[in-house]
Amino acid sequence: MFTQLPMYQQKGKQAYNAKLDGIRKFTEHLGRPETKFKSIHVAGTNGKGSSSHMLASILQEAGYKVGLYTSPHLKDFRERIRINGECIKEDFVVGFIEQNQPFFNADHLSFFEMTVGMAFDYFAKEKVDIAVVEVGLGGRLDSTNIITPEVSLIVNIGLDHVDMLGDSLSKIAFEKAGIIKEGVPVVISERQEETTETFEQVARSKNAKLVFAEREVNEIFPTSLLGDYQTKNIKGVLAVIAELGDFHISEAQLRSGLMNVMQNTGLMGRWQQLHSDPTVICDTAHNKEGLSIVINQVAQQKFKKLFIVLGLVKEKDLNTILPLFPKDAIYYFSSPNISRGLDVNELAFRAKEFGLLGEKYATVEAAYQAALKDASPEDFIFVGGSTFTVAEVI
Repeated sequence: MFTQLPMYQQKGKQAYNAKLDGIRKFTEHLGRPETKFKSIHVAGTNGKGSSSHMLASILQEAGYKVGLYTSPHLKDFRERIRINGECIKEDFVVGFIEQNQPFFNADHLSFFEMTVGMAFDYFAKEKVDIAVVEVGLGGRLDSTNIITPEVSLIVNIGLDHVDMLGDSLSKIAFEKAGIIKEGVPVVISERQEETTETFEQVARSKNAKLVFAEREVNEIFPTSLLGDYQTKNIKGVLAVIAELGDFHISEAQLRSGLMNVMQNTGLMGRWQQLHSDPTVICDTAHNKEGLSIVINQVAQQKFKKLFIVLGLVKEKDLNTILPLFPKDAIYYFSSPNISRGLDVNELAFRAKEFGLLGEKYATVEAAYQAALKDASPEDFIFVGGSTFTVAEVI
């Protein structure tokens, strides 16, 4: 799988297949599994992973058999495809690849197309009651966008993947709005001035009910997921649940679902605490909007000294990301161990231009261990900058 097929996680833009022909042909070959289960479709720039896991957890607490498709994975490919928190069986993955190898060879599917087909086939065969399906990239031309969900959810829109999705929030919103289907309600977690008109226009054209969660949700419940930024995600999630007419979910089940997200779904890397004395927090935020929220949360913590283990990928705009980081922290620069990883020498050089000073390390693990060694129990260590940096530490 990893060697024969292009994969965005490793290769970036060159692995992005901006059309739906391949996935449609593949699911036709599989017997249209995407038509055999109900679903919720989740798109956006920041918060779609957390929101997807919250939705899955709530539905599980209500007694439903829930599929969950997310990307990328942190440690194990099988994290992408789960039912009630359990990763897809290894035997299913192996059997699926063996059975469909001739199709892959003949049609040159992308890694993501193959993975989406596998998820839909698995959910159909396991007869899930509903699946929460997270968009990989964009929406309109994303391989997941062949489902007709019960509800669509679009979370915060930010400037990410601008080389593929557009260089303005309105252009990116148009791509995300591509998941809005004819007559299917769509929830917008966070109303943003630059994107509202786009969502209103697309929803009108599709005769889709448009719900701005912040207008409709007056009471939010607590969640076990740390981070103040989850408040907006929770509003979107609650608005989606309110639109799921055929599913019966009590307030108690809502509350327990939000309080047991990690236990129910296996979510990792969202303001996740890895260590105490010193406190170590990691977060997979990796664009301007997401990082600004997370760095603000770091600033609210109590500590003597702040240590930051930082690794980025090549395509990020350093001129917008590096100014977000505090100058009074001690930095441990590294490069994620993927071909897209930004060279540690370039990162340290550019960081110095913005007053961010520290040492360079050959690996993320070496940077992390050095930070742990240097920090006292009263200090705070933040690990982030990229999903892949966090994955290596977890």
